[in-house]
Amino acid sequence: MKHRTSRPARAVAALAAGTLLAAAAPAAAGTAASAATATTETTATATTTTAATAAAPKGTFGPYGYGGLRLGMTAKQANATGKIVLKQRGHCSGWDYKAHRNPRDEVGLYISVRRGVAVIFAPKGVRTPRGIGTGATLRQVKKAYPGVKEEVSGWYATAPGNPKAYYYFGVDRRGKVEALALGLRNQDCVN
Repeated sequence: MKHRTSRPARAVAALAAGTLLAAAAPAAAGTAASAATATTETTATATTTTAATAAAPKGTFGPYGYGGLRLGMTAKQANATGKIVLKQRGHCSGWDYKAHRNPRDEVGLYISVRRGVAVIFAPKGVRTPRGIGTGATLRQVKKAYPGVKEEVSGWYATAPGNPKAYYYFGVDRRGKVEALALGLRNQDCVN
């Protein structure tokens, strides 16, 4: 699954299955993890915090969000973080993380007028709390998420720790994860 805005039918088909899986996904409990990364330098007189480079994203992807944004946040709340930039207007607006810009025809997340932050696509280099990211094998996904199910557009699993969310694993022909997303079970952007 690609998150291209110029090919909405592809994204619609890819995440529509997530809505189907979400209806059958079991509930789980856990904690939120933030992907806001920082390096702290301490001097004799002060402590300064500097942002980590965008080339090496760190932090955990899910189960409630990524990079200071949480699933369900309104567009106003998400925009107030200062971490995203609008790319596409509509019922479900397309946004990018400022630190992880996508090509012109792709977005990093969708924000629904009704549901708030609905779907977040993982930047390269980030991983779920169970260690899965782009480049992982389907075998590793199945081991980390035993309840993962194959749908028409990819593989879906409930996000452990957040019964309102699911992970999408787009797996290529070689059996490797090429796309990873976190979505609200009741999202209304791509179905």
